[in-house]
Amino acid sequence: MREHEQNKLPLTQLRRFLEPRAKPLSRTACEFCGVPIAPQHSHAVNLDTRSLLCVCRPCYLLFTREGAGGGKFKAVPERYVHLPEFVLSQSQWDRLQIPVGVAFFFFNSALGRAVVFYPSPAGATESMLALASWEELIENNPIVATLRPDVEALLVRNQRQGCERFIVPIDSCYELVGRMRRCWKGFDGGAEAWAAIEAFFADLRARSQCLPGETEAAS
Repeated sequence: MREHEQNKLPLTQLRRFLEPRAKPLSRTACEFCGVPIAPQHSHAVNLDTRSLLCVCRPCYLLFTREGAGGGKFKAVPERYVHLPEFVLSQSQWDRLQIPVGVAFFFFNSALGRAVVFYPSPAGATESMLALASWEELIENNPIVATLRPDVEALLVRNQRQGCERFIVPIDSCYELVGRMRRCWKGFDGGAEAWAAIEAFFADLRARSQCLPGETEAAS
């Protein structure tokens, strides 16, 4: 394989992980042991293929252990945290050059660096994230350093009426990308797409907890 093709491989795998697949996430059997599972179930990430796997609870718990499965698989955590006091200035946001009001950040172990993506009608699109910008986020918000590589993300929604920030499992970002891709129509997305996005964030607020000491004060 040529050198420039090798350099593109990790990003290609990342996009395959983030872009919605033809088959739905909800299945009837664990992809490891084959036992029946409910429509609401846990997920694990295959770090080689950057794909999500539907798993039963025992298999999920197995992959919460560091190095389980030869380090090839990681359980997707179930932590949802609302961060109303998270510091992200408008100038920091503008430097990311994101054309929509939603983006998610996570550390990709295959690339050895943090990445930022935003959902679009074409799937997940990467925006440039300078190392200095990531370090600045961590300096201003130490909780960013607690994100588990590959399986947790910082999800940001920046609107005129304010900015919302959450820590979410990576499969939630996957779900949001899928909703946008399925529903988006025309230039501005259409009513159906925006209703789907609003429903997603309403559900996210309902299931998220605030950290001790943080308030629900408006941004």
